[in-house]
Amino acid sequence: MSVSPEVSPAAEASPAPGIARLLAIMARLRNPQSGCEWDVAQTFATIAPYTIEEAYEVADAIEREDLPALREELGDLLLQVVFHARMAEELGAFDFDSVAHAISDKMTERHPHIFGNAADQGQSREVRWEAQKAAEREAKGATSALDGVALALPALMRAEKLQKRAARVGFDWPDTAGPRAKVIEELDELAAAGTEAERLDEAGDLLFAAVNLVRRYGVAPEDALRHGNAKFERRFRAMEALAGADFPSLSLDAQEVLWQQVKAAGG
Repeated sequence: MSVSPEVSPAAEASPAPGIARLLAIMARLRNPQSGCEWDVAQTFATIAPYTIEEAYEVADAIEREDLPALREELGDLLLQVVFHARMAEELGAFDFDSVAHAISDKMTERHPHIFGNAADQGQSREVRWEAQKAAEREAKGATSALDGVALALPALMRAEKLQKRAARVGFDWPDTAGPRAKVIEELDELAAAGTEAERLDEAGDLLFAAVNLVRRYGVAPEDALRHGNAKFERRFRAMEALAGADFPSLSLDAQEVLWQQVKAAGG
């Protein structure tokens, strides 16, 4: 017997006051006669970069463990959803309510062990997830295991997702030895590249291979590089603080001494 999510009749009847207010504000801003000229002029394409930027700012607030900032950034991200939904509503395509219902349907379908029958509850999370994702891809007419990996993803993240999709159908190294050898091979091929086009090609292969190696160690490449960026920035700023205004004029050897000093101090 199917079990429906517990939702109060009042919640089904109308959106929460905060959401209703935000929807009304966006409708007013997009009004062609009395709205904001900038908001009215926007399209899905012009708003998309802001949507991506706000998602990263949410991630940044989480990384900094700044809950007040997270509340603000989640609001900014929600505004992006409302903006896109409003533009779609104006085209007669869908509205915010249908977006909310669509994701609610998806969440209940992806959690049959919670909202479904007893048979579903006996399956492992991995089996349920893979079966559901496969069904979704088939319903969308997918012809490849790689279908649905968004082109707009950051290249590092997209490389990892492409590799994971390929791994689902068995195209993956059994351990870290294979990808490690591939990284070394790609290093040599980049060094041997003779033209700009060859260097671009081999550099891409090297980075893709590095993502594969890191992934096989069980580390998310995006998280690893974000961590590396933060560590480099912290150490570089510490070097600048030690040297003061003289830092740019120091020789590379002198800068390296500072780097090792900061590193030894646990920077």
